[in-house]
Amino acid sequence: MNFKPLLISATLVAVAFGTTNLLAADFSIDPLHSFVQFKIQHLGYSWLYGRFDGVTGHIKYDLATPAASSIEINVDTKTVNTNWPARDKHLRSADFFDVEKFGVATFKSTSFKGDANGGRVAGVLSFHGVEKPIEVAITKIGEGKDPWGGYRAGFQGTYVMTRKDFGVNYDLGPASTTVELEIGLEGVRK
Repeated sequence: MNFKPLLISATLVAVAFGTTNLLAADFSIDPLHSFVQFKIQHLGYSWLYGRFDGVTGHIKYDLATPAASSIEINVDTKTVNTNWPARDKHLRSADFFDVEKFGVATFKSTSFKGDANGGRVAGVLSFHGVEKPIEVAITKIGEGKDPWGGYRAGFQGTYVMTRKDFGVNYDLGPASTTVELEIGLEGVRK
């Protein structure tokens, strides 16, 4: 009996199943290597920068069928950090984030249009008690093995938020009606 065709068939099946596992994977967002940063005009003269230090969630990344990919991000709004404690306290107050009522902001995707390198993620942003459909431009930064035996993938996204759309009406002047968000996520494959 000639085992060569059987061996070739078994190898192709193993490669096909192995490739499928590499093409679709679930990732936990690594909070130590993931960021939600923001910038807003200060009086129209300069930019004020800040970030949220508490970012968690998960990513389903499907290289074979990008439309099947999904993401959920949870941001602890109490972790706002602008490098000035008095300003951070004010941002946590009812004038801005009202963290006692709305301690977590979330984004849950509903669809993805693009390819393995990036595209646009549509979803629902829940912030300050308001849920609103939004779209985020996203780019894959890279993926591969890490030094600890795991596998990671990184993504970057941007979104411009109009504050009043989410009920944040504290008057900061006409140059500060929008906030630019930059999202950097690194996921560890489960």
